[in-house]
Amino acid sequence: MNVTVNQNSVDLPDNASVADLVAQLQAKPPFAVAVNMQFVPKASYATHALAQGDSVELISPVTGG
Repeated sequence: MNVTVNQNSVDLPDNASVADLVAQLQAKPPFAVAVNMQFVPKASYATHALAQGDSVELISPVTGG
């Protein structure tokens, strides 16, 4: 299946979860995840299934002042 991550196309196996995506991308914490503009809590990464065409944002905090 194909999803969009931060406006880039990513291929994943069918029935992939947010946890599978994070592992495939080797994302380094800290970050937050939103799927189709909805925040996904870290505790739900393993159970939140992704679907063909989903839009995912991995959001890193920004520091500064």
